Amino acid sequence: MKLAARLIQTIKERDTRLKLKSYWNKVKLIRKRNFTAWDDRQLQSESLRLKKEAESGTPLDELLIDAYALVCEAAKRTLGLVPYDVQIMAAIALHERFLIEQHTGEGKTLSAVMPAYLNALTGEGVHVLTFNDYLAKRDAEWMGPIYRFLGLTVKSVQAGNSLSDKREAYAADITYVTAKEAGFDYLRDTIALDEADTVHRPFHYVIVDEADSLLLDEARVPLVIAGELGSYSGDVTRFAAVAKQLVLDEYYEFDEFERNAYLSEAGSAKAEQLLGCGNLYDSQNSQLLTSLNCALHAELLLKKDVDYIVRDGKIELVDEYTGRVADNRHLPDGLQAALAAKEGLPFKAGGSILGTITLQHFLSMYPKICGMTATALASAMEFEEIYALQVMPIPPNRPNIRIDHPHRIYTHKEAKFKAIVQEISSTHATGRPILIGTSSVGESDALAEALKLAGIPCQILNAKNDEKEAEIIAKAGEIGSVTVSTNMAGRGVDIRLGGGNPAQAQAVAKLGGLYVIGTHVHQSVRIDDQLRGRAGRQGDPGASVFFVSLEDELLLKFGMAKELRALRQDEAINESVLRSKIEHIQRVIMGQNFHIRQELNGYSDMVEEQRRLLYEERLRILKGKTPMSPSEQRVRLFYMDKFWAEHLAYASYIRESIHLSSLTDRNPIDEFHTQIIQAYEQIPNQVNKETKEMLDKLSGSNDPARWEELGLKSPTSTWTYIMSDQYSQYLQNPGSWNPGTLIAYWLRKMLRPVFGWERF
Repeated sequence: MKLAARLIQTIKERDTRLKLKSYWNKVKLIRKRNFTAWDDRQLQSESLRLKKEAESGTPLDELLIDAYALVCEAAKRTLGLVPYDVQIMAAIALHERFLIEQHTGEGKTLSAVMPAYLNALTGEGVHVLTFNDYLAKRDAEWMGPIYRFLGLTVKSVQAGNSLSDKREAYAADITYVTAKEAGFDYLRDTIALDEADTVHRPFHYVIVDEADSLLLDEARVPLVIAGELGSYSGDVTRFAAVAKQLVLDEYYEFDEFERNAYLSEAGSAKAEQLLGCGNLYDSQNSQLLTSLNCALHAELLLKKDVDYIVRDGKIELVDEYTGRVADNRHLPDGLQAALAAKEGLPFKAGGSILGTITLQHFLSMYPKICGMTATALASAMEFEEIYALQVMPIPPNRPNIRIDHPHRIYTHKEAKFKAIVQEISSTHATGRPILIGTSSVGESDALAEALKLAGIPCQILNAKNDEKEAEIIAKAGEIGSVTVSTNMAGRGVDIRLGGGNPAQAQAVAKLGGLYVIGTHVHQSVRIDDQLRGRAGRQGDPGASVFFVSLEDELLLKFGMAKELRALRQDEAINESVLRSKIEHIQRVIMGQNFHIRQELNGYSDMVEEQRRLLYEERLRILKGKTPMSPSEQRVRLFYMDKFWAEHLAYASYIRESIHLSSLTDRNPIDEFHTQIIQAYEQIPNQVNKETKEMLDKLSGSNDPARWEELGLKSPTSTWTYIMSDQYSQYLQNPGSWNPGTLIAYWLRKMLRPVFGWERF
């Protein structure tokens, strides 16, 4: 197996070298196509010629050399930017629909302009999906002069834009927008009762920035559009109070990776006593058990200042990958209510779900997709498996001279923390700027306090003060700067040595450049690499090191506690075998997450296929391609939406208990598919029946006032949110642990040591 893997890797590396060589040959042709002597009018005429060629059907590959040469000259004239050869190579790979790995500071924004321009020549529109609203607006404004000089239109979409503004933006040749907002706008289109209320046109070509985050980390995150907020009927305060009394080990058990918490036999008995409900696992107590499990999960597994913060009397979830407040993020109602009750805060239910789509399914609707990120190779197999996207590493413009030191490993947290403070103190004394990446809001605050006691001033960047991000990052490369941050500083930021001051930049370079310190390793190697990548930009000097404790949560979950049998010591452990084990753990977790995504896709793919079939029919009706009167059009659309919302609710209900079929030798996913297929097949008859009855009431009236009177209208208000997927494994089976399940769990637990099963 190892020999075969090495052979495959050798072949892939050879193919990559050949591809890069062919790109280099094209770069030379582009450079030869010199437009320096042409005036502006001649350049614009040439752009018009290319557009006519593309619209008449000339393959874009045949226009690439001229188009890219034209963009290079336009960039120089409008912005004073001359693309590097490697930026042009990246642009060619993007057009060929690769996912490019381009190092931090190498200019991905300008690289994207060339393929965006080329693919927009057909008139079908190009989307550039950015990491946040700020970058969408910045990049559209920054690169806009190039596009406009060449006769194309460019717009950005912001979350608060009006319907007309969004229609105009999506009608532009190039549209910069976040993936989530584009997805939300698509969901709004799917429930529009009038074509004039839609904003998107058919999808064509998309460039995904920070592609590893959007295509992998957040790929299974469901985007949701729901009806107006409702009240939550569950007695969440009561269950929160019970959960707080079940915190001793005798009352609950964690699964092996501490992703879920389950009541033990003693815990079940205690809960039954406190709730006065009789047998907790009786069928009539299923909803009660679900509420209790939600409360237990919120109490034990959702950690304040790690998973969420409380700000202005509201719970705000923290994105585990970025450390930022996850805008508009919402847990499923039961869990969100339990978390609010834990913190003593009021809660409003999310309302009925009218439509939902994962980012992965949304992005798969683009016929042509490519992406760019600084960290892709570590997950190359997953990109190819899920999206059929191959990773193309682009050489840096200047060699990376950053020094990445080996992990410093300590036996316990106290020794690690003390060593980190000492390392910061000694480095700060030289004036070298330091960026410290921490695991949570709580840890960043604690480290900042320790530095303050040590007389070291620092800036804190975490979810509590995210509005100051740009200001703090702008100064992070200055002499003497110490910045303590969560993962916020790990992606989408560019730290310039000396804060952009050339003289100070030289002084910082002599000190060794930016020094990045990680206080822990992440589940994914990609996230570690993102943090490292803040240093060593564009050939700058820099260094990185990660401090690790055998008591760190990640390592404890994977049985590293056995390494603590040795005497605790304050000095670092210099054992390469431990570093190898840590790398192995990260590979295992990345593999686990890959399999989780595959399993979740098994559930969501079928529902998505059903949605697309229904939406195709809905779109034909909306656009008038299916003959009928206006009144029948309105009625049929209304009932299609009504029964689809009911279908989604039913699918969610089935999902909560479907895992129990595994106890009867039935495959849960197969059983889920069987049940939702049967339910979906009933929708056409339901729509036809209700449509006929309503048309009889209307008696052929096409009066919109009469439609309103009979309730044939869109919801009075809707809202969009993102269903957090951090706890998706738990949410597959809330309230599921009946006695049979408990027996299976304990048998597995007892048999593990007997047969010597290991976690990795």
